Amino acid sequence: MHLNALISPVLPALALGVTACAPVDGNGVTRNGGVADLDYIGVETRLLEDDLVNFRAALSGSETGEDVRAYAECAAAQYALIRGFGFARHLRTNVEIENGIWRGDAVYVISASLPRGLKTIDAEVIVSNCEENGIPTV
Repeated sequence: MHLNALISPVLPALALGVTACAPVDGNGVTRNGGVADLDYIGVETRLLEDDLVNFRAALSGSETGEDVRAYAECAAAQYALIRGFGFARHLRTNVEIENGIWRGDAVYVISASLPRGLKTIDAEVIVSNCEENGIPTV
């Protein structure tokens, strides 16, 4: 069964709760520090199948695509926890930049137990790291 779950309307409220110390502007959450000020524009989440999830993340202010990859991973980890799962396996992330906005299109499999594969994440550990680094989650 294919279900679409669009979580982006609740992202601003959730992002505020996760990054209470970060300044917020009209487009998203801005993280100050390091070399660049990152503007986290938002993440669209779509449930493709029961355990297969697509995350489309966007941000600006980055010099590389690694920041949008990390943003998508943070969203995937929090989403897994919200759904009652503890783990995720990264399948792919496509990254592009247009007019200074980095966009990441990532797909993860979420699961209750540690999945097989090399690109697995422990959702609680990743969410904790995201909070420490000021990266918003879903």
